[in-house]
Amino acid sequence: MPSEHAHEGAREGAAPGRNGQEPRGQDTYGQGAHGQDTHGQGGHEQQGLSLELLVHGVGGTTPEEMLRDPRTERITGDTTAAVYRRTEDADAEDRPGEYRDEPVPEAYCWSNLTSGNGARALWLILLPFMVANLAHWTRPASDGRRRMVRLHGVLVRLVALSLTVLLVGAVCEVALDLIAWQCGGSQECAGGRDWLAFMAAGPDGSGGWWSRPGRRLALAAVIPAAATGLLWWLSHRTWSAYESQQPLDTTVTEDDPKANGRPALSLPGFWYGKRHVARLRAAHTAAGFLTIGAMLAAASTRYDRKPGGSTALDAFGWALEGLLLACGAWVLYVVCRRGRKDTRADNDDESLSVTALPGVALGITVLAAVHGAWSRPGWVSSQTLPGDETFGVVAVFQGALVVALGVVGVALYRDRPVERTALGGFAPAAVAMLACALGGVLSGGVAQRVGDWLDGPATPGSPDAPIAGPPTLLTWQASIIPLLLVFVLVLMGWFAFKLWRRAKALRENVNSMYPESLPDESRSRRIGGAIARAALTDEAPWLVATVAVVTLVLGGGAVLGTVLTDQVPGQAADGAGAVLNGAADTVQALGSWMVGFGFLLFLTWGRRAYRDPSARRTIGILWDVGTFWPRSAHPFAPPCYAERAVPDLAWRMAMWTDKEPTRRLVISGHSQGSVLAASAVWQLDPETRRQIALLTYGSPLERLYARWFPAYFGPAQLEALDKDVHCWSNLWRLTDPIGGPVRLQPVDGHRVDHGPLRDPVDYGRTKERPLPAPILAHGDYQADPAFDEERDGLLARLRIPREGLTGVPQQPALAGQAVAGQGGTDRAVAGQAEGAAPGRSSG
Repeated sequence: MPSEHAHEGAREGAAPGRNGQEPRGQDTYGQGAHGQDTHGQGGHEQQGLSLELLVHGVGGTTPEEMLRDPRTERITGDTTAAVYRRTEDADAEDRPGEYRDEPVPEAYCWSNLTSGNGARALWLILLPFMVANLAHWTRPASDGRRRMVRLHGVLVRLVALSLTVLLVGAVCEVALDLIAWQCGGSQECAGGRDWLAFMAAGPDGSGGWWSRPGRRLALAAVIPAAATGLLWWLSHRTWSAYESQQPLDTTVTEDDPKANGRPALSLPGFWYGKRHVARLRAAHTAAGFLTIGAMLAAASTRYDRKPGGSTALDAFGWALEGLLLACGAWVLYVVCRRGRKDTRADNDDESLSVTALPGVALGITVLAAVHGAWSRPGWVSSQTLPGDETFGVVAVFQGALVVALGVVGVALYRDRPVERTALGGFAPAAVAMLACALGGVLSGGVAQRVGDWLDGPATPGSPDAPIAGPPTLLTWQASIIPLLLVFVLVLMGWFAFKLWRRAKALRENVNSMYPESLPDESRSRRIGGAIARAALTDEAPWLVATVAVVTLVLGGGAVLGTVLTDQVPGQAADGAGAVLNGAADTVQALGSWMVGFGFLLFLTWGRRAYRDPSARRTIGILWDVGTFWPRSAHPFAPPCYAERAVPDLAWRMAMWTDKEPTRRLVISGHSQGSVLAASAVWQLDPETRRQIALLTYGSPLERLYARWFPAYFGPAQLEALDKDVHCWSNLWRLTDPIGGPVRLQPVDGHRVDHGPLRDPVDYGRTKERPLPAPILAHGDYQADPAFDEERDGLLARLRIPREGLTGVPQQPALAGQAVAGQGGTDRAVAGQAEGAAPGRSSG
């Protein structure tokens, strides 16, 4: 995504300073930050060393590109995330006189947090978990509705738990049902495969020791158990590597008045939820093991309850099911009992649930495997594995949770409507529905592909097939994919028509933006098209909502078709007429192919990304947006890079300004980097913020984050940030599909938004630029003259801290020392911002 990286690249005309270059002109408004004289305020002489801390956007870039110099040195940090300077600036603090007219540039590079080594390409499989986690953070803003907020958190966590059960169940479907139960029980299927021949059973159940159904199932259960253990290990390992960084220690207890009215992102525990993630990790790991145990027990206990079954094994089966239910209730208790606590860093010792629950669940699963492997003469496997109705139960449960989330979201939105909130409160339900759909594609895809592979040329579910194939519901769910794709294509066609019509209407407006130039129809068409395409971002909420609603309706139809017919669509439509029968066969064949192709696409993309750094960076862009938020709903989601990046930035700003009260710092964030910069500034105490200015460009703070995450980046929170930092400028363009204005009202004559900047800078050829200027869209904001003017203006407006600055908060390891800067933390943020009221939990 070149436009993401271009803004850190080389540009014509740097700021006046050590490179001896002059700025190329002024921005559209001809003024510096907030309309002030960029050379100072009322002739006040600038004092102290200045620093510009650059934070790149999605996709990442190198420090050499950000600093526009091939020679860079790492100042602090490690190979995962670090702060860099040009080699000639490494000792800038020792030569402050040389930096009187320009700031010292530094670059914070965090791209390796999302696209570093090849193993991270495997995170693609965790995509449904990531989307479910996003649903938690899309909650509408609330005003004291603690019970509704808590209910919202519980519903999202239950959706996340159902996804774990669904995907572990899909692995069980492949290993236990398709391979061990169906293929292992069919001489025709297993006989031709050497790796399965040892467990092949004849029609009468004869064969080797492993040919008994229960023993085949017990052996195959190793595969889903290993998958569950792998998810646990990844979650634990990534937390230790990415999310274990201590935040600035400004502890605010739940009942402390300091927590009331503060934006949630300013609270010390927001970026450190060790105990909460550990609890969810234990519960989801246990749920995975219990899913395996339940499928093992379903087969053996149903056989034992038939006439002639063993009384002892039957009694043991009843006890086993009781253990499964009791441990399942424990899992639900852990998931539903409590959510995050943001008012302090969650460093408490691990509870019994964290240490014992996964082990207990694994022990019950082992008991289920031993119970099933016990000798049962005459037991043979046929058709599908008993208990395959689990997928139907999960689908109905997920649909009910999505509907409940919609009701809760709308209730919260109506109680406190926030302007421009995406979908008017339906966003959590829509995002959760997409997560369930992605989970269905992965689970159905792997089952369909393995089923097609095992039954050879036959169609799964047909009478002549050697195996019965996947559960009927999975075939119905696959069959709705062609219908959904047709609907999406029609919707995209409508958006394409709107794009064409809007681009055509914008041509005249483009000409008015460049009154000094002669109109050129081709040039105006390209610029108008860029503006029209950028505006499509604002249509995304309704596209997401429409797809989610259609998916919910079609999914409900798939469940209903399964219940009413208990046949795959092609068989269910027999005798219904040639047209309907042909359509049913077509969508079943296409759906089976598409869902399997989708699964193979995931694997192929992951394999390519493992080998190809450029493809790995593309996947990293997805994670840059999706994994900004902490793992509050699903512990198996890809790790939250902001729990490393935000403390890094906050510590860097606090430590650098603390060394000298007259120092000034501009933190300059592009795209996703602007979100990290704002989050880091929120973590600082008021005294430190007086030395810091915020410069954002191409920023999605309002356009994406305020609309989709109004409880955390809504208008009240952005207004509080503006009043808190005192010094903020935001640059944006009409051609930018990601960034936009933050839409804040001017305060004391100072405005945050500066734009729209002209893009391209020049319409045609000029003396200064004889070649046509490119349309920059989302990238290369630093090439615009407005960038240097706004940065210099911010430095001029920064307030020099008063005497008495006691330092910055210390890490918990430095216990016993005074927590510095806390004297100012009880200043309430102006306005009723979404924050932690006393005893508040984010659900």
